[in-house]
Amino acid sequence: MATAFKPLMPLDEAWSVLRAAVEQHVASSQGQRQTESISSFEALGRVLAVPVVSAVDVPPLDNSAMDGYAVCAADLAQAGQADAPPEAVILPQAQRIAAGQVGAALQPGQCARIFTGAPVPQGADAVVMQEHTSADVAAGTVRFNEPVKAGQNIRLRGEDIAQGQTVLQAGLRLTAAGLGVAASVGAADLTVFKQARVGILTTGNELVMPGQALPPGAIYNSNRHTLRGLVQGAGAQAQDLGIVPDKLDATREALRAAAEHCDLVISSGGVSVGEEDHLRNAVLAEGGLDFWALAIKPGKPFVFGWLKRADGSRALYMGLPGNPVASYVTFLLLVRPVLAVLAGEPWSLPQTMQLKAGFAWPKADKRREFVRARLGADGCVTLYPNQGSGVLTSAVWADGLVDLLPGQTVQPGDTVAYLPLAELLQPARGARQADQG
Repeated sequence: MATAFKPLMPLDEAWSVLRAAVEQHVASSQGQRQTESISSFEALGRVLAVPVVSAVDVPPLDNSAMDGYAVCAADLAQAGQADAPPEAVILPQAQRIAAGQVGAALQPGQCARIFTGAPVPQGADAVVMQEHTSADVAAGTVRFNEPVKAGQNIRLRGEDIAQGQTVLQAGLRLTAAGLGVAASVGAADLTVFKQARVGILTTGNELVMPGQALPPGAIYNSNRHTLRGLVQGAGAQAQDLGIVPDKLDATREALRAAAEHCDLVISSGGVSVGEEDHLRNAVLAEGGLDFWALAIKPGKPFVFGWLKRADGSRALYMGLPGNPVASYVTFLLLVRPVLAVLAGEPWSLPQTMQLKAGFAWPKADKRREFVRARLGADGCVTLYPNQGSGVLTSAVWADGLVDLLPGQTVQPGDTVAYLPLAELLQPARGARQADQG
């Protein structure tokens, strides 16, 4: 039985529906996120399922912050003041300590040649950088030319990370810096959430793949490449399901097969109301729909629902428009937050910047509109001249989207809401923070 839908659901309402549905899906027994243990060397972009707790102090010993000489500051003090300028203070060099070596205890009145990262020997409480010294190699002595204070140029044991400290919280998407932190505490393996499996199917009898001949009336299938790249960029497993012909039975069969091995199935094209658009009826036959058609431009024919599996569980389904820009924009606004939750991150929406418009937009639309834009050196936002939903070159040119509310007009100098594409393509803001302890 077909479900009645409100026409043109507002975007904020669609976000609320999506959040509730995906969080319920994850919390259900069928949708429970699974974890796996992988090498920290291979974990870039994955989301931690278990916090990383340090078993060591970092650094593990007091060590030198630079190349120079380890000394006892009192040996260089004048009149008992460690910060007084020395007058030709010359000390014998007793030893040489490289990184990875542990030197012998430093006796009073001696100094030790020391290199960056090397442990500070017992008896030393300062390191003098070599530029502030003069070494007499033949005599085996070093002259110190600058004042010295106890503690200078020494990195203390545990000053970065203390043993037992939680350094990376569950829910954090691992960046290169995060992997470095994990390695610095000796974490060879990390427990991460398994990647969401996202099936991608494109529909349309007119679609052919690059490299094939382009017959009259056909177009190359750009959405197949774009969506695969977007899914992979989100840290999910992209499973290409090919091109489905514009036939109801073929569409149902493709959805049924995809639901069995995918957490989320996304499609492009075939979600409008034309006679050759079969996805709505196919999804209703294979599952159900939560909403159909949004009050946004581009992207009105956007669909969200679910597909049933043989075991009674469900896969999520999102149908994107066929026009390349509409498909791209709706992925960033609607699919990306869902993928974040499936990956183990919290629900998070992109944050806007308030910037000055370097353009006029006199003709308001009844729908909320997202126009391709670029931030100029003058701090003003300009628009791509052709905002058609089929002009994919505008997405390459743009570095952001201007969010225009229904009925909004713009004159140069007005403040507009700007969404940087870097923000839309990055992991959830709330999941990027590590615990600082």
